[in-house]
Amino acid sequence: MSDASSWFEIPSPFETAPGSVLLADPPNAGARKLRAMLLDETYPKPFVIDDGELLTLYFNIRLIQSVMRLKTPNTLELRYTRKMMSFLLFNPSPKRIALIGMGGGSLVKFCHQRLPSAQVTAIELDPDVIAFRDIFKVPPDGSRLQVLQADGAAYLASAGKGIDVLLVDAFDKIGLAPALANREFFESAFARLSPQGQFIINLAGDKRRFRGLIDEVTDVFDGRVIVVPVRGDGNSVLLAFKDARFKPNWRLLHRKTKVLQDKFGLDFPDYARKIEIAAKR
Repeated sequence: MSDASSWFEIPSPFETAPGSVLLADPPNAGARKLRAMLLDETYPKPFVIDDGELLTLYFNIRLIQSVMRLKTPNTLELRYTRKMMSFLLFNPSPKRIALIGMGGGSLVKFCHQRLPSAQVTAIELDPDVIAFRDIFKVPPDGSRLQVLQADGAAYLASAGKGIDVLLVDAFDKIGLAPALANREFFESAFARLSPQGQFIINLAGDKRRFRGLIDEVTDVFDGRVIVVPVRGDGNSVLLAFKDARFKPNWRLLHRKTKVLQDKFGLDFPDYARKIEIAAKR
């Protein structure tokens, strides 16, 4: 079990998600009232369910935000997070990574641990999400990691240029944050990327809902966009490339996938196959 000493803990009221619910509420909070709010989805903050093996961060019981395995807190449990790391196929040694939408910090931890030469900045709007930082084992800020409580679009508008990889996984109870799903944001992302920079977005749910967004990103990045479905998650991962000369050498990429797989423990041979299929579709 996790260290829940600083959280208000109640038994999970959800049949489909047993365990303990950890809430960022004061010790005198009413358990019965909180239980009712969880069940009718009026509880206004994120919450965590600890089942003894996994910690799962929810915005409501229908919307999983992050998953962490207690015995291996730095692994990527959700398929789409693993697929978002496909940027390593095209740049295995990024120097500067920015993540908008921290959630439980799965991508933050993986990048911080596995890419020791990279500077990692995580931007999270919701302070109630950041409040769960310690329970999800996100390392403290230091020379290589900074977690900021800020609006992602506002941060990017004032950020310095030279971001090698920009990862966007910023969802609330409704969906992708509107401030991160418009042309102005995509143009700002393009401007802040390094010359060979990559822009990666998690698209959760039916891809048809994101057709307009995909068209806008494709226009801003002059067609250098690949959208890859994630089997089993119902997500898609969009990869966009700033380099005007971007043209993948698929044969070369496939040759180096085994080295990447051994180094990072991810199925890069499969990722490369699916990205090539999506690119040629």
